[in-house]
Amino acid sequence: MKQIVVLKGGGDLATGIAHRLHRCGFRLVITEIDQPTVIRRSVAFANAVYTGEMTVEEVTAVLAQPEQIESCWQNGKIPVVIDPSCQIRHQLKPWGLVDAILAKTNIGTSRSDAQVVVGVGPGFTAGQDVHRVVETMRGHDLGRVITVGSAHPNTGVPGDIGGYTLERLVKAPCAGVFRAARSIGDVVGAGEVLAYVDDEPVTGEIDGVLRGLLYEGLQVTAGMKIGDIDPRAKVEHCWSISDKARAIGGGVLEALLMSESCFPVPIA
Repeated sequence: MKQIVVLKGGGDLATGIAHRLHRCGFRLVITEIDQPTVIRRSVAFANAVYTGEMTVEEVTAVLAQPEQIESCWQNGKIPVVIDPSCQIRHQLKPWGLVDAILAKTNIGTSRSDAQVVVGVGPGFTAGQDVHRVVETMRGHDLGRVITVGSAHPNTGVPGDIGGYTLERLVKAPCAGVFRAARSIGDVVGAGEVLAYVDDEPVTGEIDGVLRGLLYEGLQVTAGMKIGDIDPRAKVEHCWSISDKARAIGGGVLEALLMSESCFPVPIA
């Protein structure tokens, strides 16, 4: 399979998509911003923006310039280009485009961007601004391909893991520069200092494993998500693609490969 697919976003859920598509033979390009605010950095190809290279479950992504994309493919790697407005689509003219920025709204994706355009999560309408939508809400419909309509709206409450929802999140108490006091994979307790924003300590609400933490030195705003605690306390989960990301990755693969006869709105 030699089709080119542009994937907007390289966070942990987008990485589940990228990993699936790469293993299925697509020539993939990930577009990112110059300072990704990804939390689950240990399983996010976006981290290549900071480190130059990122390997997740034996698949490697590398930070690349547009002229290096072809050589990345030849070497079996996924190129990550800093391209916030996805201008690379004009150069590559991809067969497929997947918007996995997870902005909860459409910030510039159109059905005219590629032969098959897939929106991931809320903010897209299949048959209008994209061809298909993939559900991202945990539960019965996770990973479902939607051919007419939209995904469940954003509730603002993360999915339940181990009986916890909002308590899992670590948020900035104020605006300032983020500094980590602990590392991804650390076992932490409720009330422990995990990081600082300027000189203000940031603590967690629950016991568990620190599954995600923002990149050191980034400027944050008050209330911004800067970390994630997993109450299941499985350290190994920090280094592998999540069940949610795998389900969404499978949904995106299905959305790309569905025949036009299954799809009530012709692909423009």
